[in-house]
Amino acid sequence: MKQRLAIALAWTLCAGIALAAEPDTPAEVNAAFDEELATRLGADALGMKQYVLAILKTGPQDATIKGDERKKLFAGHFANMGRLAEEGKLAVAGPFGKNDKTFRGLFILNAASVEEAREFASSDPAIEAGIFVVDYIPWYGSASLMASPEIHRKISRTPVN
Repeated sequence: MKQRLAIALAWTLCAGIALAAEPDTPAEVNAAFDEELATRLGADALGMKQYVLAILKTGPQDATIKGDERKKLFAGHFANMGRLAEEGKLAVAGPFGKNDKTFRGLFILNAASVEEAREFASSDPAIEAGIFVVDYIPWYGSASLMASPEIHRKISRTPVN
């Protein structure tokens, strides 16, 4: 029984590694494949790419920064997100709903490493001021997310800065 379990576990691990590996040459090509679009969005052969999730959490200075200073920092926070999106560094961002984990928002950053993502996020005034602290997690997801800022500008009735 133990031997069968070991074989099943080994098979599962090998299958998982094979699925995670990007094929050098696919057996067949998707008929809808758009090479120009895939290249522009940074897609690999599976249509995926590396990102870093930046989870913004309540920081140590959140409760102490109030009034005009807080408004100024949040204006800078939103302007910074707009700049990062325009530069192709931010794929998606948005706030979390009320939760018991102190999670406030999410950036999906077009970064190859956590270090690069930290560099992008360090320009955010609300992070610099300690309103937010950030947890960074590497994530492999659809390269289509890189089209989100362009699409968002087209579907937002209110201008996005």
